[in-house]
Amino acid sequence: MKLSVILFFTAVLLAESCGGPNSIEEALYGPTWELEYISGPRIAFDGLFPEKKPQITFNKESGKVSGTDSCNGYSADYMLEGSSISFGEPGPTTMMFCGGSERQFLEMMKKIDGYSFEGNKLNLLVGEIPMMRFKKVNP
Repeated sequence: MKLSVILFFTAVLLAESCGGPNSIEEALYGPTWELEYISGPRIAFDGLFPEKKPQITFNKESGKVSGTDSCNGYSADYMLEGSSISFGEPGPTTMMFCGGSERQFLEMMKKIDGYSFEGNKLNLLVGEIPMMRFKKVNP
């Protein structure tokens, strides 16, 4: 009986370990993520982004992210290593002037050095502190 219990728990632990870091990383790909929180600005989130919220989409094959900063489109390189992530300088963007909200978003992206998930939410971190939180807007 004891052997059966030990074998059962060993099998469960092995099954859990098969998910590994790649399954967490894989959760980044596919959906578009929409910003629902950003740390730092003294302006309320809805005041900073009154109409359109910034969005980000990760492309595994190209190693790039793309999206909108609430006003202009952008794309940038990114690097993943475990739960660490960094973003390069945004490449070509559209050039509409929309106030400081897009600058706030892009400046924060440069500071990000990690990511985590809480349920269906993506947190972008500085150290262990969530600085930006995104929700899925499409599967």
